[in-house]
Order: sequence, then C-alpha cells, then structure tokens
Amino acid sequence: MGPGILSGPVNEFGGRGGPPRKFEATIGLLATHLGSGFSGTVVRIDAGGVVLRAKGRGTERHFPLRSGDFLVAGETVTLVARNAPPGKSTPASTGPARTASGSIALEGAKAKVAQASRLLVEGVHDAELVEKVWGDDLRADGIVVERLDGIDHLPAILQLRRPAADAKLGVLVDHLVAGSKEFRIAAELGGPYVRILGTPFVDVWQAVRPSVLGIAAWPNVPPGRSWKEGICEAFGEASPGLLWKRLLGQVRTYADLEPALVGAVEALIDFVTELG
Repeated sequence: MGPGILSGPVNEFGGRGGPPRKFEATIGLLATHLGSGFSGTVVRIDAGGVVLRAKGRGTERHFPLRSGDFLVAGETVTLVARNAPPGKSTPASTGPARTASGSIALEGAKAKVAQASRLLVEGVHDAELVEKVWGDDLRADGIVVERLDGIDHLPAILQLRRPAADAKLGVLVDHLVAGSKEFRIAAELGGPYVRILGTPFVDVWQAVRPSVLGIAAWPNVPPGRSWKEGICEAFGEASPGLLWKRLLGQVRTYADLEPALVGAVEALIDFVTELG
C-alpha cells in the first residue's frame, strides 16, 4: 500500500504543498507509476519516458514522463531524463513492440505449458477483459485464467485445489469494499498461497475509464434496480451481452482501464508467478 492521505491536505497533484518536484530518473531507481500501480526499477531512459522492470517475473513497461506521475520513496514526483532535449520524445515505433499490458512483446515466443497456479476471476466479462489486456503475458508465464462464476463458489474450489507453494491461486473480485460480502470472504479465505484482490466497482464494466467510452462518468443506477439493466438503458442498448461487446471493443491497452483494476491484476500475476 502507498502512503496514507490523512497526514495533510492533498493538492491536485496528489501530493502536499505544491506541484511535485522534479526527480532525475536513473538506472536502478525504484519507482511506482501512479496511474497503473505498476512498480519496478528503471532499466532504460529516453526523452519520451522510462522503462520499469517489475521484480519477480521481470515484466517491463514503458511510461511517458508526465507531471506527478510517479511515486519514489513515498513522494509523488515528476521524473525527468538527464540531458533530454526539451519538448521532444522518442516515437513509440523506435522501441520494441509492446503488448496491451505495456510489456515488451517477445517476438516468436511460444506459450508455456500451463502451470498449476491459476488466476481466478468472477465471470466471463472479467475473463475476457483480462485476456484482452494481459493475455500475452499470461501465456508467456503459463498462467491460465478460470472463471469462478461468483465468489460464493470459492470455498468449494479451495477444497478441491488445495493451494500450495507451487499451485497458488490469485483471485480477482468486484466490489471488494469494507463491509461487503466479498470483503468478508476475502478476509476468511486469504492465505499464504491464496491472494484475493479486487476493485471497489459494482461490476468489471466500471473498470473501463469513462473517457474511453466518450462519457464524463458512469451513469448512476437507483438502488433496488438491476445495475446492468440500468446501464443498458442509459447506453440505449438492448442487452448486457451487446453492450459489453461495445465496451470491450473500446479497450486497447491497460491505459484504458482504471488503476484499481490494473494494479490488482498486476499484483495477482506477480503473486502466482513468484516461486515459493
């Protein structure tokens, strides 16, 4: 978890007392990209951005240098490249190809044999979204995504699977907020070989950034009404299946998703791919 926000007034940059200071990016610097929650060490620097490499599975992602985008030693900062030409950036086409998750695409790489560890998600829409953005990474690591079809089925699955150091389970759930059923189950069933993470959203649909869909915010649905029914009406779509197809079609990369989901998925992938 990052630093708390209750120790002082928070400004529009997410910090305190003014704009974030500039901090020189150097090889080996440990930093966290605030927009995605991705943490790693700096392994490459150019005028357009930095490449962070995550600990464990070694995933690399390129991030542009923008004001207040990084956390370094608990401080929100603006990373800058030494002697970078002002106002210039390196075109993405000059660097290695990237997957939808921001990882470096490995040309000609084949999917690994499926590992015993698994990534479990609540439903078909969650699975399709994870596949679209992180599918290349998961195949490279040999991690299979399976559907829970509801977190209520998790206790039975744990009885069958018997999680172990070489057979971990990472579980992604919706509506993981204090006092919810999901929160209670996560507290009861989490353990050294089972990690349950999630988002505060009612449904994974809300993990798609509103701006990607051309709206200012997700529509409010009155209490007591089916959330998906209300959303379908607001979008003028006849069925949840048709609307989801539209929503998923607008997602291209992790940048189209809310940081809460990106951070949870990245952490779960790291968990199930770590040895021991």
